[in-house]
Amino acid sequence: MRALFGDELKKLHGRFVEMGLNISEQIYNSTQAFIEHDKKLAQEVIDADTNTNGEEMDLEKQALKLIALQQPVATDFRVIISILKASSDLERIGDHAVSIARETIRMKGQARIPGVEKEIAKMTEQVRDMLEKALDAYSKNDELAARNLSKEDVDVDKQYLLIRDEITKSVHNDTETVQSSSSYFLVIRLLERIGDHIVNLAEWIVYNTSGKIVELNPGKANPELVRRLYSGIIDPQRTTNK
Repeated sequence: MRALFGDELKKLHGRFVEMGLNISEQIYNSTQAFIEHDKKLAQEVIDADTNTNGEEMDLEKQALKLIALQQPVATDFRVIISILKASSDLERIGDHAVSIARETIRMKGQARIPGVEKEIAKMTEQVRDMLEKALDAYSKNDELAARNLSKEDVDVDKQYLLIRDEITKSVHNDTETVQSSSSYFLVIRLLERIGDHIVNLAEWIVYNTSGKIVELNPGKANPELVRRLYSGIIDPQRTTNK
């Protein structure tokens, strides 16, 4: 019976990692579509969201079936709960990728800001790297690697603030970018939120390995850090002078 349970649990782990890799690709495709003004690719991301939702539902059904039929012990139950919670965060990340894709379709004929789009591509790589490290930490039960992701989220927050500053400067210098600026603000905010959800994944990895519920989000764990981040990066003179 334990061998059967172990096999089913391995399948559950595999589905979770596969779902994570698919969502990482969705993040890339959605931002690539936005930067390249590729509405066809954006629509593909939107259409693929049905698969993401289906993957989460399948994970949930399989997990609940394991709980009902195999009567897991406490440690097994913790593993299953961690997967359920983490898959919910993955699904939310997928939703954010879809929102970026929808913004690509909505943003038609508006003035673009090439420098900002270049920075968005860089920010995308940051969050995808975070997600892949989270999936690796999950596969290896690496609590230290999971905890370290909170440090990388600070770098994502910095990038968010820098791009936000760049958008504001562009609007001051060229009023034709006012309309498109709202789309840029939305996209970087969604990428920043993806970073937060990846930190949530890290928290569930820590719970899975140690049984401890921890707060790894830098803004929640250390509000003073956020204040310093904002005051250290955003220079009022840069946004008010042309």
